[in-house]
Amino acid sequence: MNVKETLKISGMSCAACAARIEKKLNALEGVQSAAVNLASEKAAVEFDSSKINVYDIIKAVESLGYSAERADEPGADREKEQREKEIRRLRFELIISAVLTAPLLVSMLLMAAGAEVPVFHNEYLQLAVATPVQFIIGSRFYKNAYRALKAKSPNMDVLIAMGTTASYFFSIYNAFLAGHGHGHGMKELYFETSAVIITLILLGKYLEAVAKGRTSEAIRKLMGLQAKTARVIRNGKEEDIPIEEVVPGDVIIVRPGEKIPVDGRILEGESAVDESMLTGESIPVEKKPGDHVVGATINRFGTFRFEATRVGKDTVLSQIIRMVEDAQGSKAPIQKIADRVSGIFVPVVLGIALVTLLVWCLAAGDLSNGIISAVSVLVIACPCALGLATPTAIMVGTGKGAEHGILIKSGEHLEMAYRLDAVVLDKTGTITNGQPEVTDVVSLGGMSRDEVIRLAAATEKGSEHPLGVAIYEYGKKQLAGVPDAEKFGAVPGKGVRAVVEGREICIGTRMLMREAGIDTGSAEAVIAGLEDEGKTVMLMAADGRLEAVIAVADTLKENSKEAIEALKDMGIEVYMITGDNKRTAAAIARQAGIANVLAEVLPEHKAEEVEKLKKQGKKVAMAGDGINDAPALATADIGIAMGTGTDVAIEAADITLLRGDLMLIPAAIRLSRRTMRKIKQNLFWAFIYNIIGIPFAAFGLLNPMLAGGAMAFSSVSVVSNSLSLKMFDPVKMKREKVRTQE
Repeated sequence: MNVKETLKISGMSCAACAARIEKKLNALEGVQSAAVNLASEKAAVEFDSSKINVYDIIKAVESLGYSAERADEPGADREKEQREKEIRRLRFELIISAVLTAPLLVSMLLMAAGAEVPVFHNEYLQLAVATPVQFIIGSRFYKNAYRALKAKSPNMDVLIAMGTTASYFFSIYNAFLAGHGHGHGMKELYFETSAVIITLILLGKYLEAVAKGRTSEAIRKLMGLQAKTARVIRNGKEEDIPIEEVVPGDVIIVRPGEKIPVDGRILEGESAVDESMLTGESIPVEKKPGDHVVGATINRFGTFRFEATRVGKDTVLSQIIRMVEDAQGSKAPIQKIADRVSGIFVPVVLGIALVTLLVWCLAAGDLSNGIISAVSVLVIACPCALGLATPTAIMVGTGKGAEHGILIKSGEHLEMAYRLDAVVLDKTGTITNGQPEVTDVVSLGGMSRDEVIRLAAATEKGSEHPLGVAIYEYGKKQLAGVPDAEKFGAVPGKGVRAVVEGREICIGTRMLMREAGIDTGSAEAVIAGLEDEGKTVMLMAADGRLEAVIAVADTLKENSKEAIEALKDMGIEVYMITGDNKRTAAAIARQAGIANVLAEVLPEHKAEEVEKLKKQGKKVAMAGDGINDAPALATADIGIAMGTGTDVAIEAADITLLRGDLMLIPAAIRLSRRTMRKIKQNLFWAFIYNIIGIPFAAFGLLNPMLAGGAMAFSSVSVVSNSLSLKMFDPVKMKREKVRTQE
């Protein structure tokens, strides 16, 4: 049986570590796939539990010299604690290191300025302050380097340990074993080099840890939304219990202003619930008995009782958190480049450093410059930035999406969304509201419009047909009150008959009118005009005379036209797919501004239409409500489920939109494009920095301290670039743009 587990891994220092653990896990028998994320320090492993268990997997990680444990559910607070503890430790080490390194730095600056202050140049003082930095503060590098070498896969710690050790011992050699005849002023000491490198790398690690804490804020925000307690009725008494103790079937009371603790169904009471945390929609949603409520949403007005249906890991919020976590831990295909490079990077760098040392010694006869240049090569080449380039951007990007009600399943889908050039939109419920509404009331006889509406609404009051319900709802909105019908009868497929205030009313098709002996000739021109607009037309007669024409249509959603315009502006072709006849489909497409219409397509053939577009070489997204559209969603390169909060079709789609607003589709694509741009920038800087830095270091043009500083700040700059995504609002941006163009 296939099982998915997430492991928390500590001790990774660079991309090479993540690549090594991943390689080891993927080589284990029974492991289907393993992805290690350096930024979140987690490994997502899928394995066959009949062949291997989670403890064997943990042992495999530990055999490489890292520690691993299961990342269990209630981990948010614990994880935050661990991160804060690590940040505190780094801060403490950094301060001590900086204080001890300061005199060495002062000595170097004085020397550069041509001033000699013997106390600062004293080799014993320099040895005394450099040694604790090298072996106490720097012990983390030695430990990690030892583990890495033991596992036969060198990493960044090996480079740092070798580089700083070389300059430290070379300084001891120069200070105490060589050059005694030169006088003290002439001694070349490099104690400050090793101390400054360690201090700068610690600074980089500290800033990185602070920034990495901010990348996973989205998850913490989502977890913070959960209620802590629930007021349940047990043994006839109300009691407050922790949310973890709620079980399905519990009856829970929620008062105005309180958070709804878990998912459930209302038993009694009515209210309006603020579901904005889930859907981003600020208008509260009316709720009555029988309606579903979602945990972590806020009850605004009334008090109600509801029965808990889904608790703990099964609630909608928990599913969303799990989905965002999975996405943040997953890899985008573009990351494979970085993984491949970092896997071979360290051994290559060790080779370059050795060649540098030999060339300086043999060709130039300069051991001193040879060691310094080799140290610079070792330090400048650490591939930290490379390992952070992709995961940090994906973490921020998917978190940003979740804030706006856009759930992206994985890094792979985030990358694919940026390549899209065609979007297929299902008509009913995606482009349109999915509910018929009255659009036209045309009086043909002497009856006023209000009178027509009053009699029609009264006639349809007892109807269950969607068209009848639309007429009744319209009447309720337009008039103060709708009278009851004395008699009511439905004529299947044709319409309804009723008696209202003693008058015989018929509403329905031409056929119903013909059967009642009523001539419809006078209305034909009006009917044809309305039908050309894709509307469903009904005729109304009173006491045997044709009195009015009522047109009903499924209307466009508020933002559909704007969203379709936005997609076209982004260079994406928009297709509408529907089971409607060609005329109705063409009318809706005209209103929405869509040129490509796929009409009269049965639900089971939607997937074939998507396949046809893919065969033309297009990268296709399909957006639908995720239930009857599931095959088409699965066929498309990206399936987008237009969710409505509770019944989110999380499983079927690659991207789930938590509210039915079409504007979220261009927003999701825009977010994907921006995230990919950040990843490419990050990879460019990480690569270019190493490519340019190594030759400079090898030719002795780069001081090791500058190399250490540059290396530390390359990681920080990559994480900061990813964090700048937090300022990006994918939804607002386009709306403002569209308005300025109008």
